[in-house]
Amino acid sequence: MSLEPGIAQSELPRRERVTVCVVARPRVQLLSLILLALIQCQEGQGASEGADHWTYQAYDRPEIPVVRSGWIANPIDSFILTKLRDAGIKPAKPANADTLIRRIQLDLIGLPPSVEDVNAFRNSHAVDPQFAIRALVDRLLASPHYGERWGRHWLDLARYAETDGFEHDAVRPHSWRYRDYVIDSFNADKPYDRFAREQIAGDEFWPGEPQALIATGFNLLGPDMVDSSDQVQRRLNTLNDMTDTTSSVFLGLTLGCAKCHDHPFEPVSQREYYQVQAFYTPVDFIRDRSVPTSPERRKFEADVRRYESHPDVRKFRRFDAIARSRLEARQGKRKFSTREIIRSLSSAQKKERMALEKKISGLRKPYLPKAMTIAYPRGDWKPTHVLHRGDYKQPRDEVAPAFPHVVGSSPASARSRRELADWITTRSNPRTARVIVNRIWRHHFGRGLVDSSSEWGVNTPEPRHLDLLNWLADEFIRRNWSVKEMHRLILMSATYRQSILAHESALRLDHENRLFSRWSPLRLEGEIVRDSLLALGGELNATMHGRSVFPPIPAELFRGAKGWTVSKGRENHVRRSIYIFARRNLRFPFLEVFDAPDSNLSCAERETSTTAPQSLTLLNADDVVNAANKLAGMIERLHDETNRQAMYAYRRILGRPPTSEERAIGVEFLATSPLSELCRALFNVNEFVYVN
Repeated sequence: MSLEPGIAQSELPRRERVTVCVVARPRVQLLSLILLALIQCQEGQGASEGADHWTYQAYDRPEIPVVRSGWIANPIDSFILTKLRDAGIKPAKPANADTLIRRIQLDLIGLPPSVEDVNAFRNSHAVDPQFAIRALVDRLLASPHYGERWGRHWLDLARYAETDGFEHDAVRPHSWRYRDYVIDSFNADKPYDRFAREQIAGDEFWPGEPQALIATGFNLLGPDMVDSSDQVQRRLNTLNDMTDTTSSVFLGLTLGCAKCHDHPFEPVSQREYYQVQAFYTPVDFIRDRSVPTSPERRKFEADVRRYESHPDVRKFRRFDAIARSRLEARQGKRKFSTREIIRSLSSAQKKERMALEKKISGLRKPYLPKAMTIAYPRGDWKPTHVLHRGDYKQPRDEVAPAFPHVVGSSPASARSRRELADWITTRSNPRTARVIVNRIWRHHFGRGLVDSSSEWGVNTPEPRHLDLLNWLADEFIRRNWSVKEMHRLILMSATYRQSILAHESALRLDHENRLFSRWSPLRLEGEIVRDSLLALGGELNATMHGRSVFPPIPAELFRGAKGWTVSKGRENHVRRSIYIFARRNLRFPFLEVFDAPDSNLSCAERETSTTAPQSLTLLNADDVVNAANKLAGMIERLHDETNRQAMYAYRRILGRPPTSEERAIGVEFLATSPLSELCRALFNVNEFVYVN
């Protein structure tokens, strides 16, 4: 199969790909040529007209619409209600207090509220809904669990994994430090422009700050064939991955289609692709760079002094020094290997040395924290060339670092990643703030203001709420690029507080809910389902940070200690799912069945499937059975009567009391079945795995 001339099918955008089979039959050849002509025609149109598209245009701060309504809680609602009224639609009524606290808590920290939390919020909400919601949002944003929840969204984008992928899928022992960096950054509400700068060029902005160095690991998180026989191609693959991921994650711009030819649909040439890549060409890829903080370095130096002064270490060093002196006396002064030193010893001396070595091995050697980073410059770097059809064996014109003209002009001095990061995060860049604000909105509502999250181009239709998007982006920058401020703004809106019960006009005129006329139920990610089960069973280990853990998995999935060595201690099996070891070639089964993303690629939008294995998992998985048994035991210790047990099970698992019919069915069920079975049944209702 081929695409001539110069069109690589795999490089076309996912929704626009065509397959052209060139075979001997004249009719098929003619059809192929027609299709290629159409593609090339569209390519020309994209290059000439795309720069006028809304995604590439600068924007001004829109005026907040003046709308008179008691429904409006903040400016977001003014934009939303204006569109609803224009369409003749009424917004949904507010959700009740029980629904709201579960929605907000799962949204912000990914854990269900306790019965006590629900009761307290309900009482506060009855007095002053706005105050109650604000207090809840502030409390959850201050929780360390917030960073674990929202950091996971970013790790999807960053294609985070702890192995290389491909056949050998070798372990990257220091990748987890990037995960912890992301969690801490979200918890600290690090300004997004700083967050972006650290990941693109932290080593240039803040060369002495360990966290800024760890952040640059973002660039190396993609799959990597370390043992490739073609190391030039391996390096090019990594540079391509850096270029593609940086542009899609921070700009919502898919540059990858311009590797082999001018972009078929966007106003980006092949030359411009390699000009962007030229910012990365000089870098070194460092898989084990020391990244100590000042206290860690001081501790390391103290540990070195303590280690070197230990009697056994000093005796061992003296033993080898004497043996080396004897060798020098016989053979002359030169460097002797450890093997030569050992060979020169008598049998008794060898035994004595071995005993000393064994003693020393029991001592803890000083250790400096390491991380996977990039660094600038690379001493032997070569200039960047446009590569004909993306082939490094066919270099064409040499190019210097520059930005795509359609998004902004480049200063003549542009050379470093620092300048690339400054350009991406400048307030005048028309894309960066809008892209991240749209991502935040999408995670809250299940749909972005722009349907696509990472593919903003000439095929992206103008959103119905473009003014709201532009206002939010401008407000985001005015609030110092604060993600937590965006949460507060969105969650305090009446739009977010709507119930799932739509007004008749909304069902008729906005059946896809594109105008946000009601709340659309959201399926929980696998991590949140598992974490909720552990929390409900009272077993969740809230320990943060550190090396990843290996909970038990079915033996038939991966045999051998190299692949999945189960962590010792039950406490390590019940940590939050973000701390489970992320192996590319073996996703943790519970998470995979609930649509965990492929970490070989940046994932902006997780798929949401409904499959039989999901139901079977929620019925039979060890975590589910164990959570049901643990929760049933806790309820039985609190209540003796089946009526109260059924009531509490509903309130704990679903966050609300049962209806009179549900309670009657629950009591009848408990007359013949254990409480653990009722708990397991409630884990299997849609309401448990969805946010209403």
